[in-house]
Amino acid sequence: MASPRLETYCCPNQDAATQLVMNFQPEVFCGVCIGSASISLLLTVLQLLPKKGQSSRKMPKASSSSTILLLISICDILGSLGMIFRSSVWLGFPGFIANISVVNGTSMWPSVFCVGSAMWIQLLYSAGFWWLFCYAVDSYLVVRRSAGLSTIVLYHMMTWGLAVMLCVEGIALLYYPSLSSCENGLEHAIPHYITTYAPLLLVLVVNPILFRRTVSAVASLLKGRQGIYTENERRLGTEIQIRFFKIMLVFVICWSSNIINESLLFYLEMQPDINETPLKNIRSAALITWIIMGVLNPMQGFLFTLAFYGWTGWRVDLKWQKREIPWESMSSSTVGENTYPSPVNYQNNIHDSKKTAATDSQQTDQAISMMSEGNTTDSLKKIKNKVKPSLDSINTPE
Repeated sequence: MASPRLETYCCPNQDAATQLVMNFQPEVFCGVCIGSASISLLLTVLQLLPKKGQSSRKMPKASSSSTILLLISICDILGSLGMIFRSSVWLGFPGFIANISVVNGTSMWPSVFCVGSAMWIQLLYSAGFWWLFCYAVDSYLVVRRSAGLSTIVLYHMMTWGLAVMLCVEGIALLYYPSLSSCENGLEHAIPHYITTYAPLLLVLVVNPILFRRTVSAVASLLKGRQGIYTENERRLGTEIQIRFFKIMLVFVICWSSNIINESLLFYLEMQPDINETPLKNIRSAALITWIIMGVLNPMQGFLFTLAFYGWTGWRVDLKWQKREIPWESMSSSTVGENTYPSPVNYQNNIHDSKKTAATDSQQTDQAISMMSEGNTTDSLKKIKNKVKPSLDSINTPE
């Protein structure tokens, strides 16, 4: 699991709350982490692999939003690999682990492993949080005609830059003046916890607001210039809203235990003696949420693929051939390179070029089919003249 306690444990003068959770049944905890991360890793990869029966489905070039969703899954996969490696070493080499945070130890490799594995896990999941924030921003900008495939470069710079900067800054402040002589007290560790949980809280607070604004913008987009908002159009907007709700639900389920656990541990740290009898229930709750974190944090990867793409099935197609994969969503970039025409220009382009009009119409029909789970009745086809290509970028097939 991803917790700043992993880095704090590497200090020789670790606090009592960190010792409480890190020394509680470490074999059982590592086994839980390995099992949960392994299951999530296998199912996530299974979800992303191309499936039989979908090779004939033609998809245009992936949009920035679909690329972001894929990058989120990659971050989860690499984070799960880090958890499996770290927990396996803990279980397989107990003598090596016993030298972690030993004062005046003769070997530096246990501490290097402790810090390196913890930073790897934190960096990957922190990057995943930033990518999820970028997804909410991109969805809103695409509907507002203010984003395109070119913005993915800016998202890369922001995501990896902030993730690396916050991770390095937090670790540097935590291990000041050196790993072998970390400062005592809670104050020196607070910046590390802030840099760890800042992107998590950002997604938890800001993403619902951006998703709500995106749904409102989609409703306005569906109404078009005629001001008509039928039941079918309302259903399309509802499906997008449900998709956003699934994403936030998975995020809350997987990471709310971290916030609860950290709050309980901070409360224990402020007590003179955490082993006092009145604090028994607090200690028990902290240990329970600690185990829950080991189960839910790695499962984020698989649960996100369900929220993004739905269940894609078991029939994996391993035959290599050049084709577009199912999770690549529609993009309006085929109308013009990284351009998003305004509603007026979109109508003008239909009259200017029959070829462009045919392409736009085909893409819109496919988007309607994808958003309506294959339902292409006449009433739904009537919506195609008002659904803009930008909707394709924020909606992926169930």
